[in-house]
Amino acid sequence: MYGIFSYDIASPRVGYRHGDFILDLETVALLGYFNPLNINPSVFAQPVLNPFMALGRATCRAVSNRIGELLANNEDALREVHDQVLIRATRATLHRPVHIGDYTDFYAGIHHAEHVGRIFRPDGDPLLANYRHMPVAYHGRASSIVVSGTPIRRPSGQVLNADKQPEFRPSAALDFELELGLVIGKASPLGQPVPIDEAEDYIFGLVLFNDWSARDIQRWEYQPLGPFLGKNFGSSMSAWVLPFHELEPVRCAGPEQHPRPLPYLQPSGPGHFDIRLEVWLNDACITRSNARYLYWSFAQMIAHHTVNGCNLNVGDILATGTISGPTPDESGSLLEQSWNGTRPLTLPDGSTRTFLLDGDRVTMRAFFAPDGHRQELGEVTGRIVG
Repeated sequence: MYGIFSYDIASPRVGYRHGDFILDLETVALLGYFNPLNINPSVFAQPVLNPFMALGRATCRAVSNRIGELLANNEDALREVHDQVLIRATRATLHRPVHIGDYTDFYAGIHHAEHVGRIFRPDGDPLLANYRHMPVAYHGRASSIVVSGTPIRRPSGQVLNADKQPEFRPSAALDFELELGLVIGKASPLGQPVPIDEAEDYIFGLVLFNDWSARDIQRWEYQPLGPFLGKNFGSSMSAWVLPFHELEPVRCAGPEQHPRPLPYLQPSGPGHFDIRLEVWLNDACITRSNARYLYWSFAQMIAHHTVNGCNLNVGDILATGTISGPTPDESGSLLEQSWNGTRPLTLPDGSTRTFLLDGDRVTMRAFFAPDGHRQELGEVTGRIVG
């Protein structure tokens, strides 16, 4: 996994996570280990991954392959320079890995959408009429996306009181949302849609993503234009970006889509991935879900995002929306787990939660296991402060 780290007096630079160590790619390049790839070492001396990602999919894949060779056989190829290029992760400070120009949040998890629909529209169809026809989304705020470990301050805003009158106060319904984020590694021209069978070429990698939500603020403000202050106060992303090609062994079919999507959303092959997801609240695992529960695939999200000519830029983040499964213990938010506060969740220490309290720590983890070999994504964690 790629990320941005600094240590001692070294400035932020590109690193590759290897167990308990981080491979310093600038130093590796300066020592000549990437010479056959004809890459300027300065691309690894940057405080964000964007210049590296912009080299293109083929070059980034070649770098990954070369790193695999260097780290094989207990790092034999690097034995003489081990202490120069491999930095203990405990010495490092991690930084947000990409410069994010734009951020789009989808609503691609059908179980989450159905649960929310049943909570707020118990007498009607839980899914709105357009849900099965297109991947719906909204444009979020890139400036407040922070790296894992950054504290999240409880937001204040307008909420309705018991008399149904608006008042300004701190949110009492602060929540998490379990998501994956697509890191865009290739730009598309303005005015040119990305065909669905080329869409995955635009994905550099994947991060775990927590789109924190203030449900009481959101509930009062969202009609008619959707999320605003209830969402834009903060989102958290993992510090490490998993290269997209590493997911190939766990590619799988997604749920049957009915009615059949319009032609521009019809892929030629399976586009879902068997990635296991967990949410930990303090020291308790409260959710186990899976990315294969998404209704819309990554490629369908990109194809729909660009079908009107909207362009993508290197570093953009496209988040999936909350990934929930059909059962309560697979719910990717407290809104679902507590059924909007009516069914408190009991933790192992005996305390209960409907929504998050100050001091609560939320950690999301993910892994996949092709052939039984476990490979993890970088975790994302955040603690609520008042």
